[in-house]
Amino acid sequence: MLLEIRNIRVHYDKIEAVKGVSLQLGKGEIVTLIGANGAGKTSILKAISGLVRPSAGEILYDGADITRRSPSDIVARGISHVPEGRRMFKLMSVQDNLRLGAYLIRDSKVIAEGLAWVYEHFPILKQKCNQLAGQLSGGQQQMVAIGRAMMARPRVILMDEPSLGLAPIIVDEIAAIITTLKQSGLSIVLVEQNAHLALKLADRGFVLETGSVTLSGKSADLLGNPEVIRAYLGA
Repeated sequence: MLLEIRNIRVHYDKIEAVKGVSLQLGKGEIVTLIGANGAGKTSILKAISGLVRPSAGEILYDGADITRRSPSDIVARGISHVPEGRRMFKLMSVQDNLRLGAYLIRDSKVIAEGLAWVYEHFPILKQKCNQLAGQLSGGQQQMVAIGRAMMARPRVILMDEPSLGLAPIIVDEIAAIITTLKQSGLSIVLVEQNAHLALKLADRGFVLETGSVTLSGKSADLLGNPEVIRAYLGA
């Protein structure tokens, strides 16, 4: 497995947000985490990317233990994070926001190739490259957030609620982008409130409730599971 989480726990003071979760991500695979707000999904992504420290357990990436590594070291190793809410620098241009994703890269040619990749996949961003990021629509800002993560040349990308607050037609565009990323060889951990969308995109899924995994398996099986249908798919 490219990424393996072994029995991690995450605390915020005395509150245990993640309670002994284990999961695996293979090369070229999409794994999704679904569950209600407060289930621990975002905390798991933050633990992988080094933004919070697990209180127990370990995280292995490409065979190496990264549990205590810094966020910058984890990015340098090949893991990028697309945070919930996109987190734009709204008073900076689109292009400057994108270039921030390559802050560890010193080769100007590699940075230029990254920008070319982003503009090829998001042509609207090329048109608006000098516009302030805060002036973009929500969907365009999500494209910047994904493009910024891609500028680091990752092998694994963590996506937190990429469809949040977007119109259905834009959600379809983001879904197509995620599929394209997978086809390019990327591995993806996807957190998504839209459980139907997430399970359609993913190879495997993990259902979380109050910090613990209660169900896991192939996405096709979870889509047909009566418990998942009743709790998350609106039936």
